[in-house]
Amino acid sequence: MNEKFTKIGFILAVAGSAVGLGNAWKFPTLVGQNGGSAFILLYLLLTFCVSFVIFLAEIVIGRLSESDAVNAFYKLAPKHKKAWSTAGFFMISALLIYSFYSVVMGWILKYTAVSLFSLPTNIDKSGEIFTSLLENDILVSLICFTIASLICFYIVSKGVKNGIERLNVWMMPALFILLIIMVIYSMFYDGFLQSAKFLLIPDFSVLNKDSVLSALGLAFFTLSLGVTTIITYAASLPERTNILTSSLSIVFINVLIGIMMGLIVFTFIFEFGADPGEQGPGLIFVSLTVLFSKLGFVGNVLAFAFFLSLLFAAITSAISMIEPSVYYLVNSQRFSRKRAAELLFGVTYVLGIFCILGYYKETSGIFTFGGKSFFDILDYLTSNVLMPISGIVTSIFVGFVISSKPVKILLLPYMGETLFKIWYFLLRFIAPLAVLVIFITQNI
Repeated sequence: MNEKFTKIGFILAVAGSAVGLGNAWKFPTLVGQNGGSAFILLYLLLTFCVSFVIFLAEIVIGRLSESDAVNAFYKLAPKHKKAWSTAGFFMISALLIYSFYSVVMGWILKYTAVSLFSLPTNIDKSGEIFTSLLENDILVSLICFTIASLICFYIVSKGVKNGIERLNVWMMPALFILLIIMVIYSMFYDGFLQSAKFLLIPDFSVLNKDSVLSALGLAFFTLSLGVTTIITYAASLPERTNILTSSLSIVFINVLIGIMMGLIVFTFIFEFGADPGEQGPGLIFVSLTVLFSKLGFVGNVLAFAFFLSLLFAAITSAISMIEPSVYYLVNSQRFSRKRAAELLFGVTYVLGIFCILGYYKETSGIFTFGGKSFFDILDYLTSNVLMPISGIVTSIFVGFVISSKPVKILLLPYMGETLFKIWYFLLRFIAPLAVLVIFITQNI
């Protein structure tokens, strides 16, 4: 019998999966570059018309099957069961993402440990420190990566209730409290007002075709779609859970944390005249550490709190990438949870080491293919190819392959007839076309 989440445990676990490192740099930067809250409104529109639609479809698959992703497709497909069951193996995407994501977690762990005591005082020095971590300090990278990986697999090995839910029930509120404290502290700086204007005042004149594509891509990728995480978590959904309100809560939490992270980051970006257009590791590990250093000891405390919140967000996302494959091995292959976790730890650990060696200057040439590092190849393969294809397959499966009757019985009590018809139309005709646009634009 499957372990079940509590209602709040399910919401926090899925929200934890959605809230990741992108909330710290990708979300606020795209918002700032594309018209502030005008982009947020566009993002929300596309979220509800595309990603939320597929999100509910993944919940339907998991809830109706109460099984791992492979068996879920097998059970629900009316014919060609074996062929459809292969769609469940998109869980491999999650493992590939975890393999390079855990390397970034190692970087965050290192910065969390040292930020309380030492911060670089200028951009050049900060850039040198980060570059050295990637290219020279392989032992530090390996140690931090190993610790981060062991933490994640230990949590997953403890199960749905004692591992994943217990972690999210205390870590997500802790993340939220840390962010609230930092937002309140940020309010005392002149840069906070500029940050709020940058993120929250709409400028519709800035929106263009690229803004729509950026919002569409962000809407799809910020809800952990296309990697079978939602299917897996929904298999452990408790009875009589209001699927609609729970799902809306997850979207709200994800957007709110993205905005809070943005307010914090850009307060100090504007306070010290740094580049608001920068994003990714350069923003967090290079620029922001220098800005915190300008505040003296308070800056060290803020840096520690910020990197700790990033670590919390990263861990809750990382465990959601491991669970689909662990659940499959436990449910279908009769592995013990501990043995499944150990096996997958070994696989992802090797891939993670390849990612680290792809940056290490002594071995980077061996792990670079076609001008891309091993890290970048895994990132491209999952984000640009596997996840969009999985989203399209899910839409087609729920919209056209399985009978609408059980889907209707599941969702109608929470949605009503009219809203269900709108959702079903979007799932069949709008969402797959929108994801196809993402796939094409990212691979041209």
